[in-house]
Amino acid sequence: MGKKKTADPVGQMAGRDNFQRMNFLYQMAHTVMSTNPNNVQLARFYTSTLKKVSKTSVQRQDPSVKRTICKRCDSLLIPGVTATVRIRAKREKHVVVTCLECRMVRRFLARKDYQLWTDLPTSLAPQRKSATNKKEDSETRGSTADKKKHPPESTSTCAEGKID
Repeated sequence: MGKKKTADPVGQMAGRDNFQRMNFLYQMAHTVMSTNPNNVQLARFYTSTLKKVSKTSVQRQDPSVKRTICKRCDSLLIPGVTATVRIRAKREKHVVVTCLECRMVRRFLARKDYQLWTDLPTSLAPQRKSATNKKEDSETRGSTADKKKHPPESTSTCAEGKID
């Protein structure tokens, strides 16, 4: 006899610890590059570990994160430091990002009506964010039953001379 599986409460996210780890690794890569731009190897280690964690936990990376990591050498693409960014209008208007470490070229279309998959109404990402926000709001407000049981104490101001 095992425990009965219950439905995940609102706002709980599967693989939250892996998501937090990926977030931490991405932030560390940025701080390493901002403090010492010559320390590219450590930032590369953090980003390659980030990619490994996302693959093993089968979690998608946000497109904004994926666009700042080189596919070939895993270095962090920071304009002017580790990458060059150009806007071209040859075939169709697009942004060209070139990694200065391995010379890998990435092109991103620059359309006015283009939306990322996370911004589309059919994606699950906005629903997860809104469910998490609802849970946080309910925790900060407290339940209505608690408010009925415990009325708020006197709300006097300092101008009256009373201190809570």
